[in-house]
Amino acid sequence: MTDAPTPEFDRHMIEALVCPVTQTVLSYDAGKQELVSKAARLAFPIRGGIPVMLVDEARKIED
Repeated sequence: MTDAPTPEFDRHMIEALVCPVTQTVLSYDAGKQELVSKAARLAFPIRGGIPVMLVDEARKIED
């Protein structure tokens, strides 16, 4: 059994997405496969090429 390749995230989609908490723009972290809201200090995961925009699923960003 081989691992299926992870679908690519459509970078054009980021232009349409905003943080569900602050309604501000998100930045894309390709290395961690996350969309980052600096204003909310949250990182939303991208799983299987699909952004998971649920606050309960987001990682809190610490300094």
